[in-house]
Amino acid sequence: MIDFTKEIKPSKHFRNTWLRKWNWDMNELRSSLMRAEVKNIGKTKYEAYIKDKKGSRKIIFVYNGDEIFIITGGEGK
Repeated sequence: MIDFTKEIKPSKHFRNTWLRKWNWDMNELRSSLMRAEVKNIGKTKYEAYIKDKKGSRKIIFVYNGDEIFIITGGEGK
């Protein structure tokens, strides 16, 4: 089980592109991850799917037990 209260570290790419485009701060990112549908795609890699009024979003991250490192994001319709 993923503990979303751990430290979240976004990559430079995610911070400069997706967080700016979505106009999110770290609190919004954390709350979105808490309500997301999360799927395991590797040993420590996960995909989180978030649906809201503006469409759907996908966040790919790595969780190693100590921190959540956000690799990248994406949008859907």
